[in-house]
Amino acid sequence: QVQLAESGGGLVQDGGSLRLSCAASGFTFSTYAMGWFRQAPGKEREFVAAINWSGDTTEYADSVKGRFTISRGNAKNTVYLQMNEVKPEDTAVYYCNADLRLRAATQRVAKYWGQGTQVTVSS
Repeated sequence: QVQLAESGGGLVQDGGSLRLSCAASGFTFSTYAMGWFRQAPGKEREFVAAINWSGDTTEYADSVKGRFTISRGNAKNTVYLQMNEVKPEDTAVYYCNADLRLRAATQRVAKYWGQGTQVTVSS
């Protein structure tokens, strides 16, 4: 059974940092691209960041480029999202996903999805 379990969300002040984790099981993690999306209240789910199976290729939304960093630990079956210099507009539920193709991990068509973790940035 495939599972993607996000953790690390919470309340953080404007300008602060937070690290999200997504622990994967039930599939061969090291062969999958992984991504992060977010969804704010009343808005569509949007792409944040993605990383290929080996970790040597990453993609970011313009809104987080230079502030967020995606990384992965294949030995731990975990993908991370380091969030620095957070802003109130980063407030959302953050979801991780998995797909064999990096392009799909940047889109809402990715094969597997987690349940999400809430991030709230206070001003």
